Order: sequence, then C-alpha cells, then structure tokens
Amino acid sequence: MANVLKIFLPIFFLILWMSVFFVDERQKAILFKFGEIIGSDYDPGLQWKLPYPFNEVKKFDDRILTIDARPSSFSTIEQKYLIVDSYVKWRISNVEEYYKATNGIEANAGDLLYEVINKGLRDEFGKRTIQEVVAGDRTDIMKLMTEEAAKKAETLGIEVVDVRIKKIELPPEVSNSVYNRMRTGRELVARDLRSKGSEASERIRADADRQSSVTLAEAYRDSEITRGSGDAKATDIYAKSFGKNPEFYKFYRSLNAYKGNFSNSSDVILLEPDSEYFKYFKNPSKK
Repeated sequence: MANVLKIFLPIFFLILWMSVFFVDERQKAILFKFGEIIGSDYDPGLQWKLPYPFNEVKKFDDRILTIDARPSSFSTIEQKYLIVDSYVKWRISNVEEYYKATNGIEANAGDLLYEVINKGLRDEFGKRTIQEVVAGDRTDIMKLMTEEAAKKAETLGIEVVDVRIKKIELPPEVSNSVYNRMRTGRELVARDLRSKGSEASERIRADADRQSSVTLAEAYRDSEITRGSGDAKATDIYAKSFGKNPEFYKFYRSLNAYKGNFSNSSDVILLEPDSEYFKYFKNPSKK
C-alpha cells in the first residue's frame, strides 16, 4: 500500500495542479477546449479546468494600455503636409472578441486601431488649415477621434479610453522654409521698430536741446535784468551816499586806485610829482 501511495500521490497532485489556474485581478482569461473557446467570464481568484491538453488557458492584461505609433504624414486643406505623432489609451472590454479579432496579439490590436485613427485624422486634417490644426482645433480633433475610434473598436472587443496628439511638425524641408520666412519677418519688424525708436530718440533729443537753449536764454535774460537793476540801485545808493561828502568819496576812490595799482611789488607807475594821483600821499591828514 505504501508503494502504491508513493506512486499515485505525486500523480494525483500533478493532475490536481494541472486542473486549476489563477486569475489575477489585473487580468482577463480565456479557457480553450481543443482550441475552441469555452469560457472567458472569470472572476479573480482560483478557477478549475481539465488538465492539458483537454483545456488550455490564455491570460491577457486588463489594465489600460498604451499604443504609441510611429509619426504619420497628413495633408491639410492647403495641401500642406504635417507630421503627426499620436498615441492611444485602450483596454480589453470583451476578451473573446479581442482574441478573435487580434489572435490575442497586442501589436495586431495596435495596427487595427491605428487604421481607424489614421483614417479619421486624415479626414479631419483635410478639412482644416495648418493654423486651425496647430492653434485652434486640436482638442476638437482628439475628441472626435476618441469617439470614432471607440465606436469602431467595439467590434474588436476593445474600449478606447483616449486618443492624444503628442506633436505636430512640418516636414524638415518645409520647416526650414517656414523658419526662414519667420526669421525674415521678425528682422523686418525689428528694423522697423529700431527705425521708429531712432526717429523718436532724435525728436526727443532735439526737443530737449531746444528747451535747454530757451531755458538758458531766459535765465541769462532774467539774470542780466536783475544784475542791471542791482547795479542801478547800487549806483543810486553810492551817488546819494557820496554826494553827502564829496571829499570822502574822492579819498575812498583814491584808496581803491592805490590798492588796485600797487597789488604787486613789481608794479611801476610813472607820473609827475605834482600829479593829483599822489594828493593823499603828500598830505595824508588832509580832510
């Protein structure tokens, strides 16, 4: 009996192990019987099946997946070509339909999805200008693509969550031409602005110079008027003051003359001895 158990117990556990399979909560599973689908609606957890080759199980990712296709070229209404880089967020909604349509291969699902999306993008880009595509209608295009792809993907057992355009570029040869035109346009604008700035600068400088000249002239005029008025008042005061004592005025004027003429020890004046210039030297006590 012990020998029989040693032989049959391992076989029993092997058969038991081959008769169960585990479905993760992040997975969907399909059960096959000789290549024919017999079950697919499995909850997460431990499930039963017949041992291989009677039954076979294939599992698929139930999370949101991303297909990032290679950039494609599309023409706008002006017959201008754009390079569009996009991606799709999707998940399996019906695992049986998905398997039948794609044979369970993710790359096949991506090809089928992008056939729909590229056709839609080609139609939508063909209705719009470059300006509308780049600046205005990108959100509308993505919304339309998501709705259209979702309808067509239902037949594939796929739920399209989102379609996004990552980048829109001009072809290299067109980009260079556009950038050159943009650069030339910006240079023309810059030259125009510099010219207007130089003109305004000259105008401001000329106006400032004119105002400066006028201000200086007016200041000089006012200073001369003030100086003349002061000199007149001073002369009047001197005349009134010295008119009261002419002899003192003569004496004061003589002292100023002596001070001015003999400010330097090397100064020499040749005069006659009886000149009035030395009147106060000869008689300093004269009143």
